[in-house]
Amino acid sequence: MSTLILTAHGSVDPRSAAVTHAVAGRIRRLRPWLDVRAAFLEKCAPSLHDVLSETGNATVVPFLLADAYHARVDIPAVIDTVGAPVRTAPVLGEDPALLSVARLRLTEAGVCPYDDELGVMVVAVGSSNRSANARTSTVAPALADGTRWAGTKVAFATGPHADLAGTAAALRESGARRLVIVPWFLAHGRITDRVADYAAREGISMAEPLGSHNLVAATVLDRFDDVTETRAAA
Repeated sequence: MSTLILTAHGSVDPRSAAVTHAVAGRIRRLRPWLDVRAAFLEKCAPSLHDVLSETGNATVVPFLLADAYHARVDIPAVIDTVGAPVRTAPVLGEDPALLSVARLRLTEAGVCPYDDELGVMVVAVGSSNRSANARTSTVAPALADGTRWAGTKVAFATGPHADLAGTAAALRESGARRLVIVPWFLAHGRITDRVADYAAREGISMAEPLGSHNLVAATVLDRFDDVTETRAAA
């Protein structure tokens, strides 16, 4: 039996692992014949190393949005220690299905796509990898497509280019009279808590992260299929 290992970074905040396990549960319901496991790089159990050690015919799907350090370095390093052949799928990235979930979270927060006085801040994890940041930055124009918002920009909450205040100022300068933050995160954690504190201080409303949703689970399965079907075709 093929095994899909949904691999998250891991956090001391239990909300993060809860979303990983919830999405794994959705994947099982969408594809009940597939062996689906959740694993973590650090701070949570089970570890990716332990799950790989007890499974065969495994495909690791990073439960990550950005193709940065955790995907490029951490996951391959763990796989190397196991010594068995393991397929690795791409990160979830800026998938249109995830953009649909982000739009849903904005709608749940009371955002109207035709509000021409609104500025939307897409807050994401930043990276020292410029290409990863560039890919993340494509979320803003994609999210704004078809709306009448005054502006939409990505703001990094971490990394060398973190600048929530500067991004907020730029949106206001472009004509936004009100702002809303949509977290480009899979789950709440310490970083989103800091963003929420900033939003509260500045009087900015904030939507929920992507969280557990069938479209998130379907995106994971798309990544899994990308590598397993390619190998079967070869």
